[in-house]
Amino acid sequence: MKLSHNVLIVGAGPAGLGCALALQAAGVEDVVVVDEKGIGASFEAWPEQMTLLTPSFHSNNFGFADLNAISPETSPADFLNTQHPTGKDYALYLRAIVKHYELSVEPNVRVTSLRRVRDAFEVQTSKGLRTSRFVIWAVGEFARPDLGGIEGADFGLHNSRVRDWEQLALTGDVFTLIGGYESGIDAAIQLMQLGKKVHLLSRGHPWDSDDPDPSRALSPRTRDRLKNALLEAPGTIHFYKNAEVLAIRPVRSGFELDVRDGKPFHSPTPPILCTGFRSAIEPLRDLWEWKKGSPIFSEAADESTLTPGLFYSGPSLQHRGMLFCFIYKYRARFGVIAREIAGRLGIDIGDGLDLWKQRGFLLDDLKCCSDCQCAVEPEQDHQLNQHAEVIEYAVAA
Repeated sequence: MKLSHNVLIVGAGPAGLGCALALQAAGVEDVVVVDEKGIGASFEAWPEQMTLLTPSFHSNNFGFADLNAISPETSPADFLNTQHPTGKDYALYLRAIVKHYELSVEPNVRVTSLRRVRDAFEVQTSKGLRTSRFVIWAVGEFARPDLGGIEGADFGLHNSRVRDWEQLALTGDVFTLIGGYESGIDAAIQLMQLGKKVHLLSRGHPWDSDDPDPSRALSPRTRDRLKNALLEAPGTIHFYKNAEVLAIRPVRSGFELDVRDGKPFHSPTPPILCTGFRSAIEPLRDLWEWKKGSPIFSEAADESTLTPGLFYSGPSLQHRGMLFCFIYKYRARFGVIAREIAGRLGIDIGDGLDLWKQRGFLLDDLKCCSDCQCAVEPEQDHQLNQHAEVIEYAVAA
């Protein structure tokens, strides 16, 4: 088989471009990145008002990488002069990375199938067949909304389809949100700031969660924004915990939501589904091992345990029960993947990845993933509890 590439990376977001940069630093040549839409396309599709949760800081000169950087020598804070970039800002940073480092990126290339043949891969794309010794699957999740298994979900609107909260707010004064994690709270804050009345229904009560995995609890920034909205925003919010929505159906005066163990809930406007996203690995489900609904990755280098040479980078990454969903988490493995591929190609990387190791882009000791609990117990958030009305929906109904 005549190889087209040493490494084919699918996805031109932070995961794919970060891996390409690490491979470049490791001395790996003939690396190409393909994307169905283009560089940072998912960030371009964010709502106008949405920003990154993690802050960007001027910290590189002190040996600490910017939390939103995808390489140890760049900083969105320095490039964009903002602490919490919008999606469009961040896409601009990614495009600048590609130009400065002269990465090979091909937009408008959709991968339709992938299979391993002998010691390489055949990758069928919308622009013909590619072959590659290694493949890094770095497709994002924003384009794969999860409708939460709700019957009639099409009568609602997934939050990822909102392009501008100000425009949506013109359609009514009362809004119903389904889901209480980051995207649900962000939607609530946006609508409250626009003077709207918000009802938020959630299966649990993540706004009160102190889960040791920070990916399963609200970020400190979101908590701060929620507190400010409760105290200062002209709108209001009512939280309904233990309110699992099973179905949505249109009625004469709006929409009716069937809630498990509770009476139907009425919404005058289409419910907004803040129910998360599906794993981007699902299209390649047969090439990965799965356990309890989650894909398994080798701890050595985030490789498929079923398909040698197929690696993954992105928000579906997890090890030892801990999620690597944010950029600053999954980027910690860019150098690990690059080192592994370089080694298999017989490349002496020398000190090429030393800076990546020093600044947290080559995390090869996963002991930190086995216990993320702080030594000091967190205090209860009295301010949040004081100003937020929480209704036990299933019981009250």
